[in-house]
Amino acid sequence: MKPQAFDYARPDSAEEAVSLLAEAGDDARILAGGQSLMAVLNLRLAQPSVLIDISRVPDLNYVRTDGKHLAIGAAATQGSVEWRPTLKQEVPLLAQAFPHISHFQIRNRGTVCGSVAHADPSAELPLALLALGGEVVLRSRRGKRVVAAADFFQGMLMTARAQDELVEEVRYPLAQSGVRYAFDEFSGRHGDFAVCAVAAVVKPDGIRLAVGGVSDRPIVRAWPRLDGADLDAAINDFAWELGAKDDHHASAKFRRQLVRHLGRAAIDKAIP
Repeated sequence: MKPQAFDYARPDSAEEAVSLLAEAGDDARILAGGQSLMAVLNLRLAQPSVLIDISRVPDLNYVRTDGKHLAIGAAATQGSVEWRPTLKQEVPLLAQAFPHISHFQIRNRGTVCGSVAHADPSAELPLALLALGGEVVLRSRRGKRVVAAADFFQGMLMTARAQDELVEEVRYPLAQSGVRYAFDEFSGRHGDFAVCAVAAVVKPDGIRLAVGGVSDRPIVRAWPRLDGADLDAAINDFAWELGAKDDHHASAKFRRQLVRHLGRAAIDKAIP
């Protein structure tokens, strides 16, 4: 299939982009990398009247640190972050997650903010953002607001973004001294959607484990520094809480077992 006919707009600034969004309302879609959007358009799962192309907006194309976060603008590609020489030191969990994301051709074009805005429950970038306790900056004509990742993801392809808001920036917290990170996933083939993905953050006084691909959104749990049977029991309880369901990719039983196995392995890898 091919997309329904639409108008095309290419703003020169973020301000112009949000003005176009406000004018078009529900009938507009933002085009950045287009790696998820074009498939949705071709299947006519979305039928916008106008596409607003922000891929060449200079003030949205940046990757920088602000002292607390790695801030990534809406037009910045995944590749521009993945190939950042200092990424392993700045956000090591992201550095571990990127090789699992599709293929390098997709990462060369796709954007970080686009993946977060799309909110696929199997996607690696939303999972890492949630595990780290990151933030999403939303911008509209009404101004800006910052939403915690835990509040941003609300369901299958559902977020807290209003129709007239642009995901202007995502903020991944910088690595902290004494904190260790690990990421892993299981998929049918390299580059396929994750059947189960896990991100572990281990602090001296606690553990965070985020899981994607099992529920309708990435989910995170925090525990004190458990070990042994206590940690296994906590992960098992988490696996059941995710409400896994059978589908053509895997059974619910298999997904729960992946949570147990990958989750424990990631935590063990992250523990100093």
